[in-house]
Amino acid sequence: MAARPRKRAVGAGAKHQLVFIDRLLATLVHLRHGATHDVLACWFGVDRSTVTRAIGEVRPLLAERGCTISQGLRLRTLAEVIDYLGSSGKTGIIDGTEIRVRRPAVGRKDRDTFISGKNKQNAVKAMVLTDAEGRMLFCSPAEPASCADITHARQLGLVKHVVDGPAVEILADAGYQGLGAQTGGRVVTPPHRKFKKNPPDWYETVQAVAGLLAHHRPPPEIDELKPRTAGPRRLTANRARAR
Repeated sequence: MAARPRKRAVGAGAKHQLVFIDRLLATLVHLRHGATHDVLACWFGVDRSTVTRAIGEVRPLLAERGCTISQGLRLRTLAEVIDYLGSSGKTGIIDGTEIRVRRPAVGRKDRDTFISGKNKQNAVKAMVLTDAEGRMLFCSPAEPASCADITHARQLGLVKHVVDGPAVEILADAGYQGLGAQTGGRVVTPPHRKFKKNPPDWYETVQAVAGLLAHHRPPPEIDELKPRTAGPRRLTANRARAR
């Protein structure tokens, strides 16, 4: 009995919760957009194992008919991403994202480091680098959210990779101000709101234009010029008692 192969009638076994069209659609979305099995399971209203089974069954069918994934360029490190942006002439965009997590257990030494200075919540932070079209090229390991964005970028070696690598332009928000001077202008950030020492020429020009515009503001609305009438005064307990 043990040596005899098991025979099962056609159609026997567990039934598929997804029809073939849905299984094919889930597989194509997973291969094209990189959606995780958890997201697809929530989308189709099934369990994660159902999506995993469907993708495992459909991918061999697509491969038999020539629908395979092309073996393109694999970017595994931040240095490889910087080299790719420089060689292709594309613009990169970096930003830090925070994900809320449960509060660490009592007694943990680094418990306070998970508190975000921005959201005042326990979270972890990761730096994401994409191209101008929004395709993600690199995502760093998560760090406690108390770490500043610019500090996290320096710890990952972004300054060294940008300076030593090919010419590249990377756009960043105000959280990365200061990297532009360290990278020779390759990391572009918004200008500072106010320069206390040695302001550049362009900053003085902007301030002069802003002053001229401030003196030529349009007059206020007529409703704003009307005197405000005082509302009815509330009779307090002390005044009522005095009367």
